[in-house]
Amino acid sequence: MTNKSRIQIFDTTLRDGEQAPGASIQPEQKLALAIKLAELGVDVMEPGFPVSSPGEFAAVQAISRELQQLEICGFARAVRGDIDAAVKATQDAARRRIHLFISSSDIHLKHQMRISRKEAVALAREMTAYAKQFSDIVEFTAMDAARTNMDDLIEMVEVAIEEGATIINLPDTVGYALPQEYGEMFRRVREGARGGKSVQYSAHCHNDLGLAVANSLAAIQNGASQVEVTINGIGERTGNCALEELVMAIETRSDVLDFSTGIAINQLYETSRLISNAMHFPMAYNKPIVGRNAFQHESGIHQDGLLKDRSTYEIMNPEKMGIPRNMIVLGKHSGRHALKDRLARYGIAMEGAELNKLYDDFKETADKQKVVSDDQLLQLVSHTLGKPTQMYELGEVQVIAGSGQNRVAAVSLRHLHSQQETSHSCTGKGPLEAVIAAISQGIDAEIIFGDLELHSLSGGEDAHAEAAITVERKGKVYRGTASHQDIVMAAGLAYVAACNSAVLSANDIEAVEV
Repeated sequence: MTNKSRIQIFDTTLRDGEQAPGASIQPEQKLALAIKLAELGVDVMEPGFPVSSPGEFAAVQAISRELQQLEICGFARAVRGDIDAAVKATQDAARRRIHLFISSSDIHLKHQMRISRKEAVALAREMTAYAKQFSDIVEFTAMDAARTNMDDLIEMVEVAIEEGATIINLPDTVGYALPQEYGEMFRRVREGARGGKSVQYSAHCHNDLGLAVANSLAAIQNGASQVEVTINGIGERTGNCALEELVMAIETRSDVLDFSTGIAINQLYETSRLISNAMHFPMAYNKPIVGRNAFQHESGIHQDGLLKDRSTYEIMNPEKMGIPRNMIVLGKHSGRHALKDRLARYGIAMEGAELNKLYDDFKETADKQKVVSDDQLLQLVSHTLGKPTQMYELGEVQVIAGSGQNRVAAVSLRHLHSQQETSHSCTGKGPLEAVIAAISQGIDAEIIFGDLELHSLSGGEDAHAEAAITVERKGKVYRGTASHQDIVMAAGLAYVAACNSAVLSANDIEAVEV
């Protein structure tokens, strides 16, 4: 058995990640998120920029006191006041690191810092020596290293090493480098700088050209033993190297990547969702690993292969990452195999003329709206069979909204199997909360509301909103979708669809005889 090289995962979600426009979180939220990141298994955490605000300082201080099992990093410019703030904020950490940075490229020195290279090198020497007084572990970052002349970069790195830096970070600050270039930079610095082989190296890559993960892999293949990452790749501009993508690349391609991490991959999805929700930062549908479409398939050819053996079109098992299994999307490209598989989940078996009739209706619906939800599929089944297969149907919805504190919603819910209709009302801080709470009163099952996503499908007067809601029942997650010109109705219909999926799952009802 090969002994794989252990790569340290340096998480900067709460520092660099929070710098993404629109991704701000409250200082009191940081501790809860930091605890989750620690459970995920990160090795080092950079929870903020202490000098930037009192709130940031307090958050870093609280995390340093709470997470004694982790190495906590205090981030600072090569400025005495910044270093003092980082030292004070992390003073209660069981293991503490001071991380200082200064620009190294001609572009930054000329246009941003407006100092000479000689002055920059002198400042790097002075501030590294100053930081070393407070911590045995000092990380030195040569900002914009990927666009720095090699001789100039080596000079600055040598100065930092001479003054006690134990970790050298060579970032691709603007996402400019190609993997071969970035990897070669690490090799040349390690071999060319005096003392270069006596320190640890770290990679910090931005994703402006979509190469952050590829560049990080190139770095570790050329001597870097630490990678600086964020959950969901969040960060400045197009973001940083995504923790989940890097970890799963190492895990999936272990045949050629002789490395390992300490990340608990079964917690990747849960952590991703938590960060996304806390920062109000939605993920693209096609985001690798944790995006909505990452493990969903609509093509009939793909669906047929997956139903026979998952490995035909999936290189990873989503369930190992805590991602609910929902690989088949019913759309206009889907075939009969996928349709029969979905029906089987609800105990429905259809063959012959009835299946053909259902398939024709399904295709007609899919052509109009691309994807057919489970709730809509069950409506089509009911139409084909001449009897209801759903449990609930949303009727009238009324919402009273105004400038007052609470909104009031009144809904009617049809119980299709008992042919009864019930009415329910509830209040909420917003119209969506009120409608969901009112519907919940009429659902005869213990269902836990999960997540709500709202997306605009078009613009102008004909704009529609798509709502996607997840619920949990008996430890399993179910999803419902709906679209409507009214976002409140879209959410209500999606919630009822999710509840129907939960109560009609194959584990909860007897097979429907057809």
